[in-house]
Amino acid sequence: MVDLNRYARHVSLPQIGIDGQRKISASSVLVIGAGGLGSPVIMYLAAAGVGRIGIIDFDHVDISNLQRQVIHSNSNIGINKAKSAKSRIKEINPEVNVEIWEHRLTPENSIEIFQKGWDLVIDGTDNIPTRYLIDDTCSILNLTWIYGSIYRFEGQVSVFNYDGGPSYRDLFPEPPPSNSIPSCADGGVLGVLPGVIGSIQATEAIKVILSIGDILSGRLLIYDAEKMEFNRLKFDKLSDRIKIQDLDESMKLFVDEGWCENNSSTINRDVEEPNTRDSVSMFTNISVGDYVKRRNEGWTPFLLDVRTDREFEQVKVSFTDLQINHENVLSVSDSLPKDRDIIILCRSGMRSQMAALYLIDSGFEAGKLFNIEGGILSWSQHSPEDID
Repeated sequence: MVDLNRYARHVSLPQIGIDGQRKISASSVLVIGAGGLGSPVIMYLAAAGVGRIGIIDFDHVDISNLQRQVIHSNSNIGINKAKSAKSRIKEINPEVNVEIWEHRLTPENSIEIFQKGWDLVIDGTDNIPTRYLIDDTCSILNLTWIYGSIYRFEGQVSVFNYDGGPSYRDLFPEPPPSNSIPSCADGGVLGVLPGVIGSIQATEAIKVILSIGDILSGRLLIYDAEKMEFNRLKFDKLSDRIKIQDLDESMKLFVDEGWCENNSSTINRDVEEPNTRDSVSMFTNISVGDYVKRRNEGWTPFLLDVRTDREFEQVKVSFTDLQINHENVLSVSDSLPKDRDIIILCRSGMRSQMAALYLIDSGFEAGKLFNIEGGILSWSQHSPEDID
């Protein structure tokens, strides 16, 4: 039975009503991480009346968390975050059934946890390996998941694997170099930013549960708090991507020494996909807008596309100088100019970072290498006249 007093403002909405509130109350949502992003997600879903909420977080509340992880308080310092979040849920809405796991999400336990009847999964993590694990597990089990990330003043949200739509691997086919990802302590994050991004994630969750509105599937929402701007990048499923059938690729990231070293103290916390603008100091990251501005001022860099042959055939920048898969970029190093700046382009800006690192390791001057932020997805949106 719907509590008409508690949910009166929902019931009065024509898009929800009593039947919609019943759907919310019958839904089950799994949240990975009870930190900065998980805080608003968990609290708003509990307040909305989601009937069953699962929380995975191995970490414990620290005083440094309280600047942004608003589900916790001083009295919870030292307590496991999942346990702390559960107690807060019970204060917000005692009708919610809460299940918690006080350990890491890993390739060994993700299938078992994810197949416990969840309608969708929400990402509140801070690291690349866990995001690929979430994506692969959801792909195998055909679960929708809602991605969120924050870094400094910027946040991102998207919905993956929704109604046959694109997955995280369609947007980011390859993980970035492990040494290119800064930690929360190194980069910092505006305290209110996770509140904005987490609230958007919770909004998308309710829309998915109710099958209403325009879901952020196939679109990456980017929020810049410093400029107070929202932008959206459209992306599609990769036609040549192999269907995920196991967690072997995710496992490789979890056993990779570079990722383990960089993320051992942060997995399943709250920060945060980096803005590529600041993620790698060895080469320069540049937006399409800044590139176009410099080009109009007379800049003539060499344009290197490091996507696959098939991706290049489907869509490309008309004046590309050379195309080669990022893994084979060193095979054409003799064809690359040493006396000109080189712009490196991929689908979303990750493989191009890897290619830049390969070139630097082989002797190319880092100061002459420029990575296009957002890749061809951003280029298509901000300078479509350049696209064939």
